[in-house]
Amino acid sequence: MVGVSRVAVVGGGVGGLSAAHELATRGVDVTVFEARERFGGKARSFHGPSDGAPLPAEHGFRFFPGFYRHLTATMAEIPDGNDRSVADHLVALPEMRQALVGGGRTVPTGAPTTLAGWRDRVADLFGGQDVPADETAFFTGRLLQLLTSSEERWEAYDDVPWWSFVRADEMSDAYRTHLAYGITQTLVAMRPERASTRTIGRIYLQLLQDMFAPDRDADRILDGPTSDVWVDPWVEYLAREGVTFHAETPVRAVESDGQRVTGLLVDGADGAESVRFDQYVLAVPLGVARDLRTDALDAAAPSLRGVDGLETAWMNGVQYYLSRDYSPAEGHLALLDSPWALTAISQREFWREYDFDAHPEVEGVLSVAISNFDDPGPDGRSAREHGRDELARVVWGMVRDHVPALSDSDLVDWQVDPALRWDDDAGELRNSDPLLINTVGSRRHRPDAETACPNLALAADFVRTHTDLASMESANEAGRRAANVVLDRLGVRAARAGVWSFDWPAFVEPLRAQDEFAQQFGLPHPGSGSDLVWDGYRRLTNGLR
Repeated sequence: MVGVSRVAVVGGGVGGLSAAHELATRGVDVTVFEARERFGGKARSFHGPSDGAPLPAEHGFRFFPGFYRHLTATMAEIPDGNDRSVADHLVALPEMRQALVGGGRTVPTGAPTTLAGWRDRVADLFGGQDVPADETAFFTGRLLQLLTSSEERWEAYDDVPWWSFVRADEMSDAYRTHLAYGITQTLVAMRPERASTRTIGRIYLQLLQDMFAPDRDADRILDGPTSDVWVDPWVEYLAREGVTFHAETPVRAVESDGQRVTGLLVDGADGAESVRFDQYVLAVPLGVARDLRTDALDAAAPSLRGVDGLETAWMNGVQYYLSRDYSPAEGHLALLDSPWALTAISQREFWREYDFDAHPEVEGVLSVAISNFDDPGPDGRSAREHGRDELARVVWGMVRDHVPALSDSDLVDWQVDPALRWDDDAGELRNSDPLLINTVGSRRHRPDAETACPNLALAADFVRTHTDLASMESANEAGRRAANVVLDRLGVRAARAGVWSFDWPAFVEPLRAQDEFAQQFGLPHPGSGSDLVWDGYRRLTNGLR
C-alpha cells in the first residue's frame, strides 16, 4: 500500500474515472473533483421529463464495438452489485439499418458463415446496388492499401483528408453518401473533407474486423441507462476502494510555479480554496483544458500548448418518448441521407430491467444523435440555428421521413441534451459538451499522457492514444496511460495498467513489412498503382460513353 501518496484527478468523466480506477486498485490514495452533479462526463445519463419520477435520458446512443478492449476490460472489473460485472450488461445487437428516405437496407452484424453470406455482407456494407460496382471495387482497394500499410505510412495518412484518399469528388452521389460520408459523420461527427485518413481508415478496418470475426460482437449497447448500469456502480466501487469523490466541485485553476503543479483552486463549501497533492491528473474536456492553461502551466508542461491546434464539433442527442415500443431495427439506425447525419436506436427493448411503471404512458424510448450541426436543414437553417424545442421537432420530422411507421400520435414527449442552450445574443445554440474531432494533421498537436511537468499527467480523449478517436475507449486508454505515469513517478510496485495497440490480422504482416521496406527507400505503397489503373479505366469508360 502507498498510504501517504495522494493523487488529485481533475474531471470525473470516463478518462478521470479510468485513471482513478487503475490507481486506487493498486493502493494509491485518489481524490476526484467533478464540476457536475453526476459523474461520467459525456457518457453519463441525465434526467428527462419529470412528472414525479424523471424519465431516463442519454446524450446519444452508446456504442461498444468489439474493438473496444480497454474500456470493456475495465468494465469487467466493476461489480454491478448483483454478483455480475458491469460488462455483463452489454448486449450484442444482431443488425443495423442503413436508412434512406423511401428505402434502405438492414445489415446483420454477426459474422457470415457461408461464401454467399460473405459476398452479401461486403455488398451491403459498401452500398449494395446503390453504389456502382467499379466504385465499390476502388473503395475496397483503398481499404486493402490501408490494411497493408506500414506504421510509418500510417503516420503520413494523418495529413491526408479522407475525402481525397477515397477520391470522393470523382464518384457518384451514392458512393459519397454510403462510403465517403456514412461512417465519418454518423459515428464520429467528422466532415470527411477535413477528417484524417489515419483516423477514419482505422475505424473502418476495426469495424470490418468486428463484423467478419466469429469471436467478436460488432455492436453492443448497455441493457439500461448508462449511469444506472455502469457509471454509478463504478463510482460506488471506487469509493469502496478508497477514492474520495467531490461532485459539484469545479476546479477554477491549476496552480503552477512554472516547473511543477503547486495546487488546485477549487470551489468549496466556504468559497474557493487551494488544495495540494503529490501528483495531479488532468482529465477534463478540451475546452476546459484550454481554460485552465496559464503561462506558468505551459512552461511546466509545454505539450499542453498543442491543444490550441485541436478542433471540436458537436454530437448531441434528443430522446423521444413514445406511446408504443416500436423499433426500426434490432440495432442502430443510420439515416444516411439526413442533412444532419442522424443515427438512432430504440432503447426500451434493450432496457429490460428498467422500471417504467412510474410512466405508464411511455412504452418506447428512441434515442437520436445529431452529428452535423452545420449543414442546412429542411428550411435552410443549420441545427445550431434552431431553438431546443424547434430542434427536437425538426429532428423528429427527419426520423419520420426515414421511418414511415412512426407518426406524431406516437410521440409523448422529448428531452434535448442539456448541454445545448439557446443564446439570445448570438441567436443560436451553444454547446457545453463539444467533441474533439481528428482533423487532418491534428495528431501532432495531441499531447501524450506524460508531460514534462514532474507531477502532472493527462487523461482525456485529446491525449495521443492507439485508439486515436475521441471516444469512451480513447478516454479509458488515456486514463490507463496517465495512471501508469503516476505509478512510475510514485514508485508503486504493482503491475501497470494494460495498454493494447491496433489489432492487425496476422495474414497482412508480410505485406506491411513489404511496405515498410518500400517506405525506407522513399517508394510509394505497392498498391498505389491502383490510382493509375483507375485513371486509365475512367478515361477508357468515359471514351466509350
